[in-house]
Amino acid sequence: MSASSQLASVPGEAQRRARIDLAACHRLAAHFGFHEGIDNHMTMLVPGFTDRFYLAPFGLLWSEVKASDLLEVDFTGKLLAGRGLIEDTALYIHASTHRLSPQPHCVLHTHMPYATALGMLAGGRLESASQTAVGFHGSIAYVDYNGLALDFEEGERLARALGGKSVGMLRNHGVLVTADSAAQAFERLYFLERACQVQVLALATGRPLAVLPEPVVRTTLEQFAHCGSVGGQDRTQLHFEALKRMLDRQLADYAG
Repeated sequence: MSASSQLASVPGEAQRRARIDLAACHRLAAHFGFHEGIDNHMTMLVPGFTDRFYLAPFGLLWSEVKASDLLEVDFTGKLLAGRGLIEDTALYIHASTHRLSPQPHCVLHTHMPYATALGMLAGGRLESASQTAVGFHGSIAYVDYNGLALDFEEGERLARALGGKSVGMLRNHGVLVTADSAAQAFERLYFLERACQVQVLALATGRPLAVLPEPVVRTTLEQFAHCGSVGGQDRTQLHFEALKRMLDRQLADYAG
């Protein structure tokens, strides 16, 4: 039984579960090599509120983030609960994205290597040349670089540039992934990096990509839409619970 499944009788269960899930996202990102030192940031709205979010205090490696470490921060940057530093770009990017994008309960920002590499190429885009990449067809916004996000103006520019899409490929920078839950957000982050990885490997051969025809892409998207559950259970949630079981075996302190 995973740590998060033992919370049914605990007061504030939804908030505790959200803390565990966001801490899991940090640990999993470190496990898969999506992290970059103490930089980048992941946030989640505090359950029951629409104007505050959980954020890891700046200075922690993602491999050491625990559920109890997470700060509660409002959209102005005021620290409401917890102890630690609030990094400027984390505030400006995440407060803006939570506030301006449609229902972004979870926002993950990384400089993970393959997605970032693809965004460094002139005109680089994730092409529908693999089955995994097809799953992102029409859901990626490509956002030009404009320097560090050191004020709300730049954070709001990034948030608005998403245009309601769930993934932002921030050119010359990294990625921004949004979703209604930690499970959905991490699923997108994980498979985005996998899709970018195989495209970068294919491009490294020097041969052209075999991009799938649009009718095949549309058919595959319809198939994806109808196979989101297995035996009545959500595929994304099953994946996230399996990943958390891995953490429970190897790094169970993440839930502490």
